[in-house]
Amino acid sequence: MAMEATGRLHTIFDTKQVSERFSKREFVVEMSDNPKYPQMVLFQLTGDRCIQLDGMNVGDAVTIEFSLRGREWKSPSGEVKYFNSLDVWRVEPARANNNRGRSNGNGNSRGGYGMDQRDAPPPREFEPRPSDFGGTRPDDDIPF
Repeated sequence: MAMEATGRLHTIFDTKQVSERFSKREFVVEMSDNPKYPQMVLFQLTGDRCIQLDGMNVGDAVTIEFSLRGREWKSPSGEVKYFNSLDVWRVEPARANNNRGRSNGNGNSRGGYGMDQRDAPPPREFEPRPSDFGGTRPDDDIPF
C-alpha cells in the first residue's frame, strides 16, 4: 500500500543495528493538515535506506513515500497484540509544486537535497494545545 505525505522533520534518531542483517532509523515528521492540531508521526527507514536522512536537519520540509505495514504478535501467555509501522521507501526535500527534480520554471533543475527558500512553506505560528494548559480551555470541546 504506497502512500505519500509531506511535513517537517521534528526528530531524527540514529541508525540502530537491530540484528546482524537488519538496521533501522526512525524519525518523526510534524504533519500539519490542521495547523491548530499538528500530528507527530513516527516513520522508519530500514537497511540501505537509512542514509537518506544524512544531510537533512530538524525543521526541513520533506516529502515521504511509504507503506503502511501491520503485524500480529502473540505473547507466551497467549495475549494477542497488533503493531503498525510506516516503512519509508523515499524521503526527500519537499518542493512547493512537488516536481521532484524537474525544472522549476526558470530553467533550473533541482536535484539532491538543495532547497530554495521560495520552496519552503511559510513558518507556522505557535498556538498552544489544550494539553499545554494542563487541561482543556473553556472554549474547547475536545476532551484531550
